[in-house]
Amino acid sequence: MLKRLTMKKSKHAFKKAKKFIPGGVNSPARAFSAVDMEPIFIERGEGAYLYDIDGNKYLDYVNSWGPMILGYNPPEVKEKLSLQLEKGTSFGAPTEIETEIAELITDFYPAVDKVRMVNSGTEATMSAIRLARGFTNRDKIIKLEGCYHGHGDSLLVDAGSGIATLGIKGSPGVTKNTALETIVVPYNDRLSIKKVFEKFSDQIAAVILEPITGNMGVIDPGKDYLDFLREITRENGSLLIFDEVMTGFRIARGGAQELYDIKPDLSAFGKIIGGGMPVGAYAGKKEIMDYVAPDGPVYQAGTLSGNPMAMQAGLATLKELKDKKVYAELESKGAKLEAGIKNNIEKLQFPAVFHRVGSMFTLFFSELEVKNYQDVKNCDLELFAAYFKEMINSGIYMPPSQFEANFISRAISEQDIETTIDKNYEVLKHLKSKL
Repeated sequence: MLKRLTMKKSKHAFKKAKKFIPGGVNSPARAFSAVDMEPIFIERGEGAYLYDIDGNKYLDYVNSWGPMILGYNPPEVKEKLSLQLEKGTSFGAPTEIETEIAELITDFYPAVDKVRMVNSGTEATMSAIRLARGFTNRDKIIKLEGCYHGHGDSLLVDAGSGIATLGIKGSPGVTKNTALETIVVPYNDRLSIKKVFEKFSDQIAAVILEPITGNMGVIDPGKDYLDFLREITRENGSLLIFDEVMTGFRIARGGAQELYDIKPDLSAFGKIIGGGMPVGAYAGKKEIMDYVAPDGPVYQAGTLSGNPMAMQAGLATLKELKDKKVYAELESKGAKLEAGIKNNIEKLQFPAVFHRVGSMFTLFFSELEVKNYQDVKNCDLELFAAYFKEMINSGIYMPPSQFEANFISRAISEQDIETTIDKNYEVLKHLKSKL
């Protein structure tokens, strides 16, 4: 049906990479194994587009997995990075820029008084968990099935075989005892949370979740679900942790907290606050954050935390996001894309459902509504893989997994949205003819 892009150089680059890098990639999400392809090696990005080493051009909905909300190479960020490069890339000492970006984050998030910078989302979530345990003097954590919080041992845990069970090891290297301190329950399920608190109420340090999921595709919380979690944690003396590494500063300026008017005790951030540079942060109310060293007994440190290059890129990005017109623009583009793809699905009577919250979206290949991780696992993964390959060959770059979110950047134009809708129709029509 569609032309096949030439990827000879990417194939050669991957073959060489596998000799020196485990699996040929530095993060499993890049491996393309879920879609039975080899990864595409990117040379550069500009605006809404990526260009691979074979010279192919793609309209991009990965956004480097979220942070490129302004698009690739935005002039505001390039200018700040260039100026900082002249001064130095790292000092291992305090700079004023760290305070400036922390102050801006507290301005955007009413639930935040203080911020500790780290270097990744994984560092942010594992540090927040350690702080929650230290502050409450409790050991157990409730994690929601399908929510991914990085590869820290406490959070790299799978569900057991019941509605609400102690976790099992999600990876070799995670000890059994570590897994047993994490309780995994289904997302959007109140009964399971209630049962856990009935059994372990005085042992639970915190509940951690993606308030809007992105790591099993985009699924929003059910009606008043976040209010329920806020109430039950408060009643039991546990902390509520929002992992907004993906949703922070993207769903709204104040993230999911602003959208649903909920104030968690701790928040984890990343992605956008680095403006494309490696960064993470955890944050919360003064009385909790003051438990972090050097003020308090909970130890956490990092030589490159608050790296001036990352801080400059992040601050330049956040200053652009102070203007709420950016979010109105992203919502308008998202709504147009949603309407177009839903119309394609209806017109073709295609077995798929489209989810969107703000500038995040996922097309699930399922005939039924998708509300939790089990629903996502029941999607037609082979059909998704076929769809992915056809879209790539149509010049549309997407996450290579049914279990991931897509992202819209400010750089995407109205014409880009229309092109995406048209390509989506062509591909779905072709796939429907094979069903």
